[in-house]
Amino acid sequence: MQTKPVLTLDDVNALLDAGQKEAEDNGWAVTIAVADDGGHLLGLRRLDGAPPFSAGVAGEKARNASIGRKETQVFEDMINNGRTAFVTAPMEALLAGGVPVIVDGQVAGSVGISGVKPDQDVQVAKAAVAAVG
Repeated sequence: MQTKPVLTLDDVNALLDAGQKEAEDNGWAVTIAVADDGGHLLGLRRLDGAPPFSAGVAGEKARNASIGRKETQVFEDMINNGRTAFVTAPMEALLAGGVPVIVDGQVAGSVGISGVKPDQDVQVAKAAVAAVG
C-alpha cells in the first residue's frame, strides 16, 4: 500500500499565518485559501479590506493548484499563449496565485491567494508554502 503526505491542522494554520504575514508586511488585503490534495478547502482567511469576491477566487485557485498538480500560473500562461480551448475546462479561476504544497515529490495540498496583482498573489502563496516546505 502506498502512503502519501497530508496537511495537518497545524500545517494549515502555518500556511495561513505565513500568508497573512507576507500580505500584511506588504500592505496587501488578500484572501488566503488552503486546500487538501483533492482540492477540498481546509482553511480560509480573508484579511481586513480584501474584496468579498476574493474568497471564492482564492478557494478556486487553491483547488486548481491541487487537482492540476501545478501552479495555476501555468494554466493562465497556456490560455494566454493561444490554448484558448482550455477556458472550457471544468475549472474556475485559472489565474496566477495558486501554488501546490509538494512534500517528497507529492502534492499534499495547496494555497490560493486573491486580492492583489497576479505577481503579488503568487508572492504571498509562495511565502505561505515556504512555511511548511
